[in-house]
Amino acid sequence: MHNAQCIIMVCFARIQGIINMYDNDNVIATKSRNFAIRTIKLYQYLQQEKNEYTMSRQLLKCGTSIGANVKEALRGQSKADFAAKMNIALKEASETEYWLDILNATNYISNKEYKSINDDLLEISKLLTSIVKTSFNS
Repeated sequence: MHNAQCIIMVCFARIQGIINMYDNDNVIATKSRNFAIRTIKLYQYLQQEKNEYTMSRQLLKCGTSIGANVKEALRGQSKADFAAKMNIALKEASETEYWLDILNATNYISNKEYKSINDDLLEISKLLTSIVKTSFNS
């Protein structure tokens, strides 16, 4: 069975109350939650240490929205609702990638910091892309 199909099955099992949202079995929920926490810490660093308020706020909104939309998808009322929310999460991941790139290009975060957090984001984006494609094709 394809990995995205497995994730979708786990997600729909959550709707039925069978698994806990943050169980290790639910890869996208766990990774997006951990990414949200990491985004919050980066936001705090940018505000406190770099006195950067505008871009960091944008990053906070979209970086934490990924996990929020994944959670909403898991409680979706239908497959279409699930797919739509996962697609929104993917769009938020794309926006997050943009703000991380801008923060790196303007030297608010180092290349090392950028690579570390962006690698996590790219992994989430690949999972979401697979989930969305599978959801709309089933």
